[in-house]
Amino acid sequence: MCGRFSQTASPEVVAEQFGLDDVPLFLKPRYNIAPSQPVAVVRAHLGSGKRECVLLRWGLIPSWAKDPAIGYKMINARAETASEKPAFRGPFRNRRCLILADGFYEWQREGKRKQPFYIRLKDRGPFAFAGLWDKWEPQGGEAVESCTILTTGPNDVLRPIHERMPVIVDPQAYNLWLNPTVQQVEAIQPILQPCPADRMEAYPVSLLVNNPRHDAPACLEPA
Repeated sequence: MCGRFSQTASPEVVAEQFGLDDVPLFLKPRYNIAPSQPVAVVRAHLGSGKRECVLLRWGLIPSWAKDPAIGYKMINARAETASEKPAFRGPFRNRRCLILADGFYEWQREGKRKQPFYIRLKDRGPFAFAGLWDKWEPQGGEAVESCTILTTGPNDVLRPIHERMPVIVDPQAYNLWLNPTVQQVEAIQPILQPCPADRMEAYPVSLLVNNPRHDAPACLEPA
């Protein structure tokens, strides 16, 4: 699974990297993003089709949900089966998004202890997780837009640490992934592969990251 990540790229870099017309000046460096918190997402605007950057709650609340607490169980979706699951199959067809990041954390079990690792691209640049989003509208309440991160099997960097890893979308596939008119599973599924191991690196970090209240550069420092 993917339960914590970082996004520290500047608004200007994000706008250039993801082809945005408007610079998302609301973005701030985040070093330890946790479930239920706002995350930066790029998606196709439902009206114009242009790319927009917005903040969505991490933990997908299906449009049909009776209780928003279900979102705490929906921070990840398995890429292999998301197109079939009731909570994800609608978003998988036409509400796909890119969840902005520049690294993520996984925990390796060492006996009774779990050692956190930070994983990033070797070039240390920003990238995007494959995401799905939905809109939940409670009766008489304010609508909530939320998202989930798709996960897949590990590559050789992640395999010693964890059995799953988030899907990192290749920039050449951004247009296809964000296109809501492409709804055939066969056209989308090839995007959902592990990132090549030779592009990634991992190193142990301190236990600071275990507490989501710690959101500072120290979370990224090697242990």
